[in-house]
Amino acid sequence: MDPKPKFRAPLYKGSGKLDGRAALITGGDSGIGKAVAVLYAREGADVAIVYLPVEQSDADETKAAVEAEGRRCLLIPGDVTDAGFCRDAVAKTVAAFGKLDILVNNAAYQQSAEKLEDLSDEQFDLTFRTNIYGYFYLTKAALPHLPKGGVIINCGSITGMEGNKTMMDYAATKGAIHAFTKSLAQNLIDRGIRVNCVAPGPIWTPLQPVSKPAEKVAEHGAKTPLGRPGQPEEVAPAFVFFASEADSSYINGEILTLLGGEVRAG
Repeated sequence: MDPKPKFRAPLYKGSGKLDGRAALITGGDSGIGKAVAVLYAREGADVAIVYLPVEQSDADETKAAVEAEGRRCLLIPGDVTDAGFCRDAVAKTVAAFGKLDILVNNAAYQQSAEKLEDLSDEQFDLTFRTNIYGYFYLTKAALPHLPKGGVIINCGSITGMEGNKTMMDYAATKGAIHAFTKSLAQNLIDRGIRVNCVAPGPIWTPLQPVSKPAEKVAEHGAKTPLGRPGQPEEVAPAFVFFASEADSSYINGEILTLLGGEVRAG
């Protein structure tokens, strides 16, 4: 991408909010997931990231960035649409770090379609299997290992609240993620596990050029009050906030929007 998404967050100063904790982040090779991995490491957490094997070079860059923060990074290539792989990813994380405190469900698939007739059965299935089935599989696998005080953070989207005329399947999965977040938050609170969701607006990530025509990519985020897309490093602090007991111990089942100045979501 040109310009490349920003993930290093040079202005963000760590303060030990996640000292000694272990996190598993899906889609941690690029975009929002990459920035979250870096900030979690800066706050003292060891990080495992899940990514598709074809994204190995991006994953290697994430690993180097996490290790530059002085923390360990475990790379786990695979596909979150496979329930068996999800169970294996959790097992590898626990084996490597001896624990799992934070699960970040972030991996996503997105592809635009001008008309419903253009949306194939295969694309609809892949979008749902990646964006919501994957969240279910990882969460179910992680639960036996998450302690009291454990945290699950899901990545939603403003499209899940408002819809999107050319990303109908993607928006539908994000709406499902929001409902899954609120339902799971109610279900797990008695175990002392909090569940929250970050729902960004237009963010400059690799999902954009692979899912939209070039002219739409060029206009990504231009209609926000800030007049630009957000950067992954501007979204990642929200994931730190929800992961940190110091910041959000009294918050559960919330959906936090980051919209570049928009207030439409209410």
